[in-house]
Amino acid sequence: MSEKMDFLEVLHLERIEDDLFRGRCHQGAPQRAFGGQVAAQALVAAGRTVPADRTVHSLHSYFIRAGRADSPIVYGVDRTRDGASFTTRRVVAIQNGKTIFSLSASFHAPEPGLDHQSATPTAPPPEESAPAPDRWSFFTDAIEIRLATESAEETAPRRQMWVRARDPLGPDPLLNACALTYISDIGLAGTIPLGRHPEGTPLLLTSLDHALWFHRPFTLDTWLLFDTSSPTLTPTRGLAHGTFHTRSGTLVASVTQEALLRPHHP
Repeated sequence: MSEKMDFLEVLHLERIEDDLFRGRCHQGAPQRAFGGQVAAQALVAAGRTVPADRTVHSLHSYFIRAGRADSPIVYGVDRTRDGASFTTRRVVAIQNGKTIFSLSASFHAPEPGLDHQSATPTAPPPEESAPAPDRWSFFTDAIEIRLATESAEETAPRRQMWVRARDPLGPDPLLNACALTYISDIGLAGTIPLGRHPEGTPLLLTSLDHALWFHRPFTLDTWLLFDTSSPTLTPTRGLAHGTFHTRSGTLVASVTQEALLRPHHP
């Protein structure tokens, strides 16, 4: 980011019509819009068409074309369904006349029921973790990042980092969900071991799709542990998975992303 931005600016959208919004994204790579911000803004657009008593529980999205950081992005919302307990929205992001991203999100009215989660991962606390590496300087105006553990072993790639908003977000569930969507793309695919093509050519990684599930209420005003790993890698595609936990161990969200790996020929 060239100027300091907080999360409200990162997620800001201008409403053009009832179901049409416009936003801008900072770059995540030279001249490329950061995919996590595109996804977060798409969720903002969807959420603005949904009653406040329904919270997002999942989103599924596809990165279709690389977005640019020097042009606005228009988000069109399709009100797919308003059911008795679930609301579904589809969002298409368009830049320079072409679709660059699509998202489907589902919102759910709270219901009572059972509660269970798997064991909580262990990690050094944020106070004992390292500051964010320089390669993530695009994000550290809005987010405080502490790198807890990182394994470069190709047989068990894993990264754990603590994240929280630098400025208070408050209790609004949609705002926190959109902020977490933004964060969920930071370094996630980086756990996929890139290495080199069998011919010795370095590999480039491009995100293909991104899915996120919100399990329990949370706020990014306090630290969350983002625990990421890559369970599998094929010759052309790699999968990365992550979970978000509170300091007390509550599992609040899960994310999965698939990325395309191709030889890089400068």
